Amino acid sequence: MEMKRINAGKLRAIGYEPRERVLRVEFDDGSAIDYSGVGQEVWRRLSSSGSAWSYYRDNIEEEFMGKRGVARSQSRPAGLDDLFKPLGEN
Repeated sequence: MEMKRINAGKLRAIGYEPRERVLRVEFDDGSAIDYSGVGQEVWRRLSSSGSAWSYYRDNIEEEFMGKRGVARSQSRPAGLDDLFKPLGEN
């Protein structure tokens, strides 16, 4: 599922899988919720909303069944210390 990074209230990323009708919402505390049975129109409105946090609270949080999880951390590029290790050190 492709995630769209946002900064709205406590929301940090949202994503949607149309075949499965699953909406994934990731929060600033690292938690995530997958909501099942979400239609494309709800996704379209959330992803294009100027106030995504309000839309989420009013139209998704209480309306759909959610399953809690943990947001997947993005792999980050190697730091300078990793790039410039002495030869022979792994």
